[in-house]
Amino acid sequence: MTVAQPVDVLLSDGATVQVRPIAPEDADAIVAMHARFSDRTRYLRYFSPYPRIPARDLDRFVKVDHRDREALVVVHGDRIVAVGRYERLGPQALDAEVAFVVEDAFQGRGIGSVLLEHLAAAAEPAGIVRFVAEVLPENGAMLRVFADAGYQVTREYADGVVHLTFPTAPTERSRQVQNERERRTEARSVARLLKPRGIAVYGASRSGSGVGAALLRHLSQGYAHPVHEIRRGESLSTVEGDVDLAVVAVPPDAVADVVADAAGRVAGLLVVTEMDATQRRELVRSARANGMRVIGPASLGIADCTSGGSRERSPAATGMNATLSPRLPEPGRVGLFAQSGTLGLLLLAEAERRGLGVSSFVSVGQRGDVSGNDLLQYWAGEPDTDVILMYLETFGNPRKFARIARSVGREKPIVVLAGRTGLGSTLDPSAMQALAEHSGVIQVDTVAELIDVGLLLSGAPLPGGLRTGIVSNAAALTALASSALVSAGLTVGVVETVDASAAETAFAGALDVALRAQETDSLLVVVAPPLPTGAMTLSAEGMAPYADAVADAAARFEKPIVTTFLYGRAPASVPDYPSIEEAVRALARVSRRATWLRDPEGVIPPSPVSGPVALSTLDEALAAYGIATVPHERARGTAAVLEAFARFGGVPVALKVVERPHRIDLGAVRLDVDDEAQARRAYQDLEALFGDGVEVFVQPMVPPGVACVVELVDDPAFGPVVGFGLGGVVADLVGDRAWRAAPLTDRDAFDLVRTPRAADLLTGAAGGTPVLLAALEELLLRVGHLADEVPQIRRLTLNPVLARPDGYAVLHASGELAEPSPRPDTGPRLLPPAR
Repeated sequence: MTVAQPVDVLLSDGATVQVRPIAPEDADAIVAMHARFSDRTRYLRYFSPYPRIPARDLDRFVKVDHRDREALVVVHGDRIVAVGRYERLGPQALDAEVAFVVEDAFQGRGIGSVLLEHLAAAAEPAGIVRFVAEVLPENGAMLRVFADAGYQVTREYADGVVHLTFPTAPTERSRQVQNERERRTEARSVARLLKPRGIAVYGASRSGSGVGAALLRHLSQGYAHPVHEIRRGESLSTVEGDVDLAVVAVPPDAVADVVADAAGRVAGLLVVTEMDATQRRELVRSARANGMRVIGPASLGIADCTSGGSRERSPAATGMNATLSPRLPEPGRVGLFAQSGTLGLLLLAEAERRGLGVSSFVSVGQRGDVSGNDLLQYWAGEPDTDVILMYLETFGNPRKFARIARSVGREKPIVVLAGRTGLGSTLDPSAMQALAEHSGVIQVDTVAELIDVGLLLSGAPLPGGLRTGIVSNAAALTALASSALVSAGLTVGVVETVDASAAETAFAGALDVALRAQETDSLLVVVAPPLPTGAMTLSAEGMAPYADAVADAAARFEKPIVTTFLYGRAPASVPDYPSIEEAVRALARVSRRATWLRDPEGVIPPSPVSGPVALSTLDEALAAYGIATVPHERARGTAAVLEAFARFGGVPVALKVVERPHRIDLGAVRLDVDDEAQARRAYQDLEALFGDGVEVFVQPMVPPGVACVVELVDDPAFGPVVGFGLGGVVADLVGDRAWRAAPLTDRDAFDLVRTPRAADLLTGAAGGTPVLLAALEELLLRVGHLADEVPQIRRLTLNPVLARPDGYAVLHASGELAEPSPRPDTGPRLLPPAR
């Protein structure tokens, strides 16, 4: 069995430690840890005083085979602070005894639950399916580790000891517990950086210039706690009081010294220095080994705009600006994330210009450690943040991003501008857009759109539907607005066009009429100034009554209003856009989010298989998941074709060229071949078109149906996804596919068969016969489980799937098997490797 590699994990307070397999070289460190134990810790673990570890026991403790006996140690700095182990109860036994011990200074920080997850993961490939444990009744902390983990624990009391037994396979409850613990720990690790009780800046002087000096100046303008400058040759050890964040603005070759100096004092490092890949990985490795997280390198900085970076709001606090931007947007309720420092600067400037209020801002630069997933976890529970805007160059862990987004997106909108060329997706942009939306993400194409959508989400209620009313003071503007709404997929509702020369009261009345109408879910207001006549000139002041009327209407109605004031100032309380098209684009994206929220979430049905699937071929995988294909044989040459025909008992068959099994339009398929003479002629016809000895599939005919295609793709950016569409060359050319991320919910399957533009053919359009949609949904759910549970499948295509009134028939399956791609979101909690 392969010994697991060391991994970094987060504790319940957000600090980092390393988990790795024990080694014989750890003997001295184990003895040292044992010496630091209190008498009570020794007694609770060993049921006796056990003051010293005898040599024989020590040798057994540190020498394990990583199969029948496994031990994992938790390392902080250069010290082992905990150990967990299991030991098989007998040769070939399926049960193993599990135990942990944590040194006193690290107890109560979630180490036991982390060790349990990693030991259970190590036990599975060793064939161990149950853990047993013996715990003293007074060891409440250890009993809670087992009780709270989400496993199905059987508990008995005998001879003064509590005996526990539970299966090691993850349960739905254990996954929920694990995900919730992951959310809390990642959120706390970020909170310690965005709400620090003190900051140390390395590499700067208040009287100097450069990056560090700029950071010091910006921090002095509103941060509520002490800021300490640590100059060359100075040490943080001389600073009194709490310091949670170290800002690093030293040359790359001096960063290691900063990490060593800050170790044990701070929760994390904000590194603005740019570093190469080797330096970056060493920085993250060293920081995590000492309990610290890293933002950066090459970070533009971080900011907390709500309370001066203080855990307790101070009247004097105007914000923590630990960025290279001299100005921050006004305080608000939008969290802003950027990988790129340049894009981060642009986002801050655009947010300030457009009046978008920001709660906090993080730029991760080269993203060595802290990522967008960490910030999603933080903002999910952050009370000052209602909307999340993100610029992402890569998703990092796409499965985790989708999982978090599906959960967070139900409570707080997530808007993403993704650098698509860097994502590495094999899917077309429309598929990427659909996957994002159905993971709770609004995906936009430009920085301006990111701010546009953020303004609407943070400044107006969600629309109740797609019907959008129009109020304008010019018929031409009304026509433009109507066209834009239809193009964006919205429905034109109540339309009120007020003559530009009419009194302001008429405009206010039109707003009331439109907003009171049941047919209005949202309202688009477009206003132009009256054309100058005689002595009249264009005047911004002349637009003020219109702005006042809109502001008054927005305060009285719980419906979203967006405006385009073509001259003058719009009301500050209502999202305003430079053009009709920009306003409609933002409204359409937010309306689709509102529709997604109204749709049922769906549930993931139980998998058709239990436990891991051993497979060597695609056919074995399909059979294991109950996906049957119509039998076929491959044949080359007339004699082989006739033999295959005979083996099928003389029933009508189809001959299909192996290289083009679906291309009837190219003459590559011959149907209803019902005797030997026809089989001979059909094969000769195919040889004439595709060459002598062309290889064909020989397959029994099945009742006709609507040709469909089901696809599974292990996408580099999104992870495993499932696609559905109708078959045929035209559908392939126009990309008429619907996509959802695996695993699929019942709602996903329901939507997939109804989303393609040609889906009406499944319900009897064009004179056809309606098919059994429920059967197609069941097939998609099986493929969804296959995608999620069998990582060896990189690609699968079922084409065609003939959908019929009584079910379906899969005529052909093709795919690609390979070594499983890494799926870091499916095992025990751990941080991704240093990047």
